[in-house]
Amino acid sequence: MKLASVILDIPTQALDAPYTYAVPADGGDGDQPVEVGCAVLVPFGGRRAVGFVVALEERAEGNWPEGLDPAKLKGIVRAVSRPYFDEEGAACAQWLSERYLAPLSSCVRLFTPPGGVPRMVRSREGFWRLEEPAVGEVDDRWVMPGPAFAEFTPRKNAVKQASIVEALRAGELRVAELAAEFGAVSGPLKTLEKQGVVRVERRRRMRGMQQDESQGEQPASFTPSAKPPLTAGQAAALAAIDAARERAAGEVVLVDGVTGSGKTEVYLQAIEATLAAGRTACVLVPEISLTPQTVGRFRGRFGDTVAVMHSRMSQGERFDQWDFIRSGQARVVVGARSALFTPLANLGLIVIDEEHEGSYKQDSAPRYHARDVAVWMARRAGAAVVLGSATPSIESLHACAKDPTWHQVALPERANGKPLPEVRVIDMAKEFSSGSRSMFSGALSRALAEELSAGRKAVLLLNQRGFAKFLLCRECGFVPECPSCSTSLTFHERGNFLICHHCGYRISAPAVCPECGSPYLKKFGAGTQRVEADLRVLLDETPSVGPQVPIVRMDADTTSGKGAHQRLLEEFAAADAAVLLGTQMIAKGLDFEDVTLVGVINADTMLKLPDYRAAERTFALVEQVAGRAGRAELPGRVLVQTYEADAAPIRAAAAYDRALFLRDELPKRKLLRYPPYVRMANVLVWGASEEAVRHSAEALREGVAAQVRDFGGQEWDVLPASPCVLAKLRGTYRWHFVVKCPLNGNLSSVLLPFFRARKPERDVNVAVDVDPDDLL
Repeated sequence: MKLASVILDIPTQALDAPYTYAVPADGGDGDQPVEVGCAVLVPFGGRRAVGFVVALEERAEGNWPEGLDPAKLKGIVRAVSRPYFDEEGAACAQWLSERYLAPLSSCVRLFTPPGGVPRMVRSREGFWRLEEPAVGEVDDRWVMPGPAFAEFTPRKNAVKQASIVEALRAGELRVAELAAEFGAVSGPLKTLEKQGVVRVERRRRMRGMQQDESQGEQPASFTPSAKPPLTAGQAAALAAIDAARERAAGEVVLVDGVTGSGKTEVYLQAIEATLAAGRTACVLVPEISLTPQTVGRFRGRFGDTVAVMHSRMSQGERFDQWDFIRSGQARVVVGARSALFTPLANLGLIVIDEEHEGSYKQDSAPRYHARDVAVWMARRAGAAVVLGSATPSIESLHACAKDPTWHQVALPERANGKPLPEVRVIDMAKEFSSGSRSMFSGALSRALAEELSAGRKAVLLLNQRGFAKFLLCRECGFVPECPSCSTSLTFHERGNFLICHHCGYRISAPAVCPECGSPYLKKFGAGTQRVEADLRVLLDETPSVGPQVPIVRMDADTTSGKGAHQRLLEEFAAADAAVLLGTQMIAKGLDFEDVTLVGVINADTMLKLPDYRAAERTFALVEQVAGRAGRAELPGRVLVQTYEADAAPIRAAAAYDRALFLRDELPKRKLLRYPPYVRMANVLVWGASEEAVRHSAEALREGVAAQVRDFGGQEWDVLPASPCVLAKLRGTYRWHFVVKCPLNGNLSSVLLPFFRARKPERDVNVAVDVDPDDLL
């Protein structure tokens, strides 16, 4: 008898293991065979459920798995999809579930196509039914006359067959067109096809592409983009990657290259060598860096064998790209972190660009880090991992120093031989004390005038969208706050409203204080809208610049629409002189030759956050955005405005001196026991009742502490439970506590049995974030 291990598509920790079902000898009710990776319909309790097959095995009579009663064994009803993943995907899902303490079904879901999975839904009457996938292939099946078409005479009662044959006399038609005219035509078409009367040909159309475009078939006229000569540093990096790939042991190469050092060209040539060896490559890029400019470089080198996956695509477009990868025609996948889980066969190289980025950490179950998953996958597949960054994460630098399978290669110079732009730190406290009240220092105002009047471009960074961070009544001190989140509302001048950037709560801005009626409401803290308004005034009042210079603002508000990101970048590129103003999304991945000035409006926005990575993120952001200037023949300059001019992260970024930053940061991390010296788990507890959340968090902390005492070690810590920094979010109260263990400690093996055995509470939710990226 053939047995199947099935993970039920029900996201709960209670279902912590696959269930065993018998595979019917005839395959079940449907035409699709039961295979590893396919979705199946199975009986579960008093109803049916969808599950995913993760293993199949043959068992002889009497040779049953321990604890299995064959009399009680239920059978699979039928398969309801083609396979989504193979045995390796199933193994990865199991590993993710155990390492990140996540429900098995959530981990398996990572490997399925967006919107392309059938599911069980409950009707208002309480009945369960199978709902077909929300998206699928575009039905571009074409019907054309077959060899027996001319001699065919349909039976008198075969009305649909006769209608189809008559319609085809005018020429070939789509199945969808026949169905629209005659209703369900699948049965008649199958009959006619068996008799040779018609031929049905599938012509796959990819959403998001022009009708005459194909993907996966390299046109004969395709010419790859030219390969520039490599610098000595690039050649050394490429040699290190090739050697790691040939050793096929899952080794990691950290390409530590300054901005403009040509890391992307190293990736391209490493991928070319991987493809020549008959293997495939996956390239991960932060979501905000997935610009048409970035994708274009890979398509320019590898043509239509490149698949792209990111969240700005529609669900249908993502399904098409996923299916294109499954077909085996895609050889290179470029995408955000979820691209790791696409069905790319024979993987030989994984590239993670801007590896320090926090967006590689998933913030919902399973809370995986793409870097760690990539290393696990590479070791299983005999592939290599390439991490690239101008500001590598402290964890990656530490691994290179301690782990012999991690290798660091430096690219200290720009590929074009040009120097890095000079960075000048401007102390805004001194500007304020001298009487200036402008958000633009005198030096930045003069630099903008000089560069723009010369027909060049500038980039201004402020990591805060909106017009002002908050309103404050100058009479009574009242600040409008979100009723669902423990945060003040952000003022937006366009539309004159207040909004919570966490939950979306929105109200009209009051004309007077709701508490005391005072009209003196002060707008504190500048957002990108406010900077844009003040910058427009500044430029209009500068005779050498004038109102003709466009200001292109890029933040979450202006890029929410589909295609907005690309449209704004094209607008900036097309202008002779322009200012690109935005949040951190403009700090990386942009390569414009005529940008000669970068200004950081306020470098302190992240520096004082109550999080252990605040200094590291500030250092990385300043150095990354500085790299947008002077990338070609024109020299660049960078002006960093700050009220913390003596802060080590800012001084170090201005001097391109990572050693200075690490000398300040690492002793603090070691003393306070933060990564890279320990591993951590952040246990989050939330719910609608503040008292219930507090009680549950404290009880849970005591239980975890007892578990750690019994199965951990002396160097393990369980910190007290306390409210999160953002103590209320979207109407729920939030508490947390942190578990710390040595680097070689196995967090998951200690915590997993405790949380799997724990009974869920009705009104309180619990999640465990293993290796958290922040503690906010």
